[in-house]
Order: sequence, then C-alpha cells, then structure tokens
Amino acid sequence: RTFSVVGLLPQPAEPILSSANMAVLFALAIFALQAVAHRPPHVALSGTRRASQRVSREPKAWLSMSSSSAPTSVQGGATPQLVGFANFKRTNPKSDRFEVLGLDHLEMYCSDAQTASGRFMLGLDMDCVGKFESEAHACSVLVQSGGVRFLFTAPAGNAPDGETANAPAPIGFERSGAQKFIEDHGMAIRAIGLHVADCEAAYAACVANGGAGVLEPVQLASEDGGTVLASEVELYGDVVLRLISATTASGEAVPFSPTCPSLVPGYASTLESPPPGEASVSPELAPLVRFDHIVGNVPVLTEAWGRISRMTGFHQFAEFTAEDVGTVDSGLNSIVLASNSEMVLLPMNEPTFGTRRKSQIQSYLEINRGAGVQHIALLTRDIFATVREMRRRSARGGFTFMPRPSEEYYRTLPERLALGDDDDAPKLNSAQLAEAEELGILVDRDDQGMLLQIFTAPVGDRKTLFLEFIQRIGCDDDGTAEQRGGCGGFGKGNFAELFKTVEDFFGDED
Repeated sequence: RTFSVVGLLPQPAEPILSSANMAVLFALAIFALQAVAHRPPHVALSGTRRASQRVSREPKAWLSMSSSSAPTSVQGGATPQLVGFANFKRTNPKSDRFEVLGLDHLEMYCSDAQTASGRFMLGLDMDCVGKFESEAHACSVLVQSGGVRFLFTAPAGNAPDGETANAPAPIGFERSGAQKFIEDHGMAIRAIGLHVADCEAAYAACVANGGAGVLEPVQLASEDGGTVLASEVELYGDVVLRLISATTASGEAVPFSPTCPSLVPGYASTLESPPPGEASVSPELAPLVRFDHIVGNVPVLTEAWGRISRMTGFHQFAEFTAEDVGTVDSGLNSIVLASNSEMVLLPMNEPTFGTRRKSQIQSYLEINRGAGVQHIALLTRDIFATVREMRRRSARGGFTFMPRPSEEYYRTLPERLALGDDDDAPKLNSAQLAEAEELGILVDRDDQGMLLQIFTAPVGDRKTLFLEFIQRIGCDDDGTAEQRGGCGGFGKGNFAELFKTVEDFFGDED
C-alpha cells in the first residue's frame, strides 16, 4: 500500500519542528515504507530437501510484487534489466554451465493419473507407453506422441506402512508433498525433465551457482543393465528442474533422441503388438515433433530470471515488455531463457499493474497460489490438420480452444505479414490464410521465419494451465538441418489480439 504523509506534516502556522528535522522524519518514513515493500517473501533453505520439507508460502503477502520492487541484487549478482523488444539484441554466448542434450519429459501431478492421461491420449492421439503402479506411493502413467512425453502422477490413497515405506516410488516423489502440491495448485506441472550429459556434474553446477537442491543425484534401476541418474533443483514456485542422464550397460552415454523412449525407468510397457495378421491402427493425428517451449508465470521476473540464468547458464533469447505485449486493460513483462542449442526454451512472465483490469498473470498467481507453469507449447508439422482433428475430438472429451480472433484481425493479416519484398521469405497463400481464419489460427513472422499458433482453454478445473500448438516455417539452414529453435519468434504481432481474447475469456477476476 502507498501512504500519503502530506496530511501528517505540521502546518506552517504552528511550527513544531524545524525544516531540517521535518526532512529527517520524512526520510525515515520513506525508508520504513521501502523496507516493508522490499521484505523478501521467502528465504530458501540451503541444501537438499524433499517436497514435504519446503517452507510454506503465504501467497497473499507477495503475489502483487512487481519488478520495480525487486531487490537490487540477487544472490550477490547484478539484477538483469528489461530493455524492451526494440532495444533487445539477440546473442548466443554459449554459456550453459552443463551440457544439455534436450527436453525429455514433463511431469504433471494430479489427483487421478489414469483419467488425466486418458484425456491427453484421446485429445492428442498419444500412446500410453508405460505405467508405474504402487499402492504404497503413487500411480504414474507415461504417454507419448513423437517427441512429446508426459508423466501423470497421482498419490496413492493410503499412506505406506512399515513394510511398504521403502518400496520403489517415482522420481522425487513423496506422498504428503504431492498431496500438498495438488491442494495448492490443482493439476499442474511439477517437473521439467532435462536430458543432460552428466547428472552429477549438472546438479553440482546448479548448486554451486546459487541453485537450491531438492533431490541429490540418485541412481535408478534400469531394465537393460545400464545406469540412470536423476536429481532435482528448484526452478520457480513448487516446480523443479529435473536433471537426468543415462549410460548403457557398456558405460556409453545414451544420446538424446526426441522420439526414443523416455529415460525414466521403472514404467512397465503397456504397448501391445497387434494380433498376427492384423495391421496396427494408424493414428488420425500426426505425431507431435517436440516441446517447443515451456512458459512459467512468476511474481518478480528479474529475481527468477537472474537466479535461473546464474544457476544454469541459460542466456536471454527474447524479451517483451508491457508496451510490446499488453492492451489498455492489462499487461505483462516477459523474457525467454535458452540453452546453448536454443532447443530448450523457458519463457517467463510477470504481471504489470496500474491498468483497468488485473493482469492475467496476477490472476494466475492467485489461482495457482504462486508461481508455476502457465502453458506448454507443442510443435507440429501440420497445424491445420492437427487443429482440425482436435476440434473434431473436442465434443468427445478432447481439448477446447480459446475463442477465435476477430474478423478485423484476419482482414489486416496479409498486410501485417508483408515484411519487405523478400521473395525467399516463407509465405501463406490465400487458401492457407482462409484456412487459418476458419480454424482460428493466429499467424505472425519475424525476419527469420513464420509462426502459426493456437491456444487451448485451460486443461483443468482451474484457469491456470493450458496448451499451445505451434508450426514454425523457415530457418532451415540447408533444407536438411533441424529447424532452429524459436524460428518465427513468439507471436509478438499476435499479442494484442490474444490478450483481448484472454481478457474476454477470463472476464474480470477482481
């Protein structure tokens, strides 16, 4: 709260204090108010701990902090500063503190793993490739489509007793901690699983550079005689960055492949071969390519940005401020962190204040009871076919989409997509533009490529987590190389229209 001290000062006709003393008192009052405003909401414990040992957070005391109230330094380092889209210059310093091979999986905590995973299987034609079932700990289901893998994990109904307490459990799982996570956040992402070259080295680098350990490196059982190591460090809120590496029985490192089975061991295969003489059923939805980016919402962007960047070495890939993103009603500030390869992209948003409506990011932080993953962007090679089939499945339990953009958006789209006279730049023909309008797909481009995107409505009961589907066109260096990460940008030209849609969908949350 902001207080006015004008009415508290003595009137000139009744001088009680000298002007010098008044100035001292005024300065002390301002100092006291600033001290309250800058009081840190949470002091992280050092060392490793389980989820149940985390310090409890009272969200109302810190959810409305903005970057303007961030500390002047974060863990001894300089606080990064926002400069805006127009002033940001992209560079890649190759500064990762450990070797990142790719994004292996996301784990979602929920109250019913089979039901939640079943919706993703129906809505996205995902295969159930493994199950972990333990009456002592949890049920966890692994589903996959192409290079996209989700773990859905739900705590068991009964607490483990003396005989079952030491039974195998999913990575980093602790029953009471999982129950508290679901109570606080509902169905939400708990872990972002990175495939790294060396789990132990990655964990040590994170902790040595200010990261808070959650799970020290542990060896997991592997069915093929190899070794799997996993560890976890805090990312933001109750979300952890999971570091996982694997070696074969001969001691060779397991290379990263988006479409290979997940590194997570202990999941019994559920894939069955078709009966002899019968062909397997072809999926109606083309497999997804990979995770494109994972977006988090945080109360103070500069704090999370500085801490995660120092911990991992990830560099800044893009930046947008309220002037670039928002509408007259609400706004946000956003940055994107990237690994050396720029194939692991972690955008983060913070709310801005002073607009007519509460920022949608602020609403998220309140509903989610703190920071967390806001949306997951999934890359497809044919967004038109993907969205058409997904819309067909919506009425049968699949995913629904946010309302379509306005007619004005599509009327002005061809003009907005015409950037100069570059004949080699990717383009959409009139039929493709008409199909984009029919399906409600947004289109944008930058100086490197083109982006097509669409967003689902929230996937759970809370208005928090949702999905984004993306197709990127361009950025193929020689026609055979893997498309560069972030090609075509992140939809800056669509932000205003998207914000209007989201504001209308969510309504006034005050």
